[in-house]
Amino acid sequence: MLVNDGIRARELRLIDQDGEQLGVKTKAEALEIAEKANLDVVLVAPTAKPPVARIMDYGKFRFEQQKKDKEARKNQKIIVMKEVRLSPTIDEHDFDTKLRNARKFLEKGDKVKCSIRFKGRAITHKEIGQKVLDRFAKECEDLCTIEQRPKMDGRSMFLVLAPIQEK
Repeated sequence: MLVNDGIRARELRLIDQDGEQLGVKTKAEALEIAEKANLDVVLVAPTAKPPVARIMDYGKFRFEQQKKDKEARKNQKIIVMKEVRLSPTIDEHDFDTKLRNARKFLEKGDKVKCSIRFKGRAITHKEIGQKVLDRFAKECEDLCTIEQRPKMDGRSMFLVLAPIQEK
């Protein structure tokens, strides 16, 4: 934001600290009015004709703005993508362990990417990997929604699960 002497426009539509319109003034008059009130002239709408400036305490304004931004960042939820790697020939116990980890991630509110890497000639039987991923999604369906159905990408097959959003 442009403040006081940083403003280049010759004429400004001026608003005082109470929100009252003071009309179109020259930059020098605006600076003089602000100086008397011990405040700053801040350009709020530089593209208007003439540009709109407001008389305010710029330091206090910046402080309030930083406080609002910090509060907004505090309330925002960052979604993390966790990955669980499976194989087409995964054993029952290993499957249960991976499933338990995925459920833990989903309960925490993270997205889960389940991937199956096909090695060697296993890629000729993609339907086996598809069944494993479908079973994985079915076991987690009480906690999540399927964001992306299983699809091939090179030698890997992916499935993305997102936690159910409460409204």
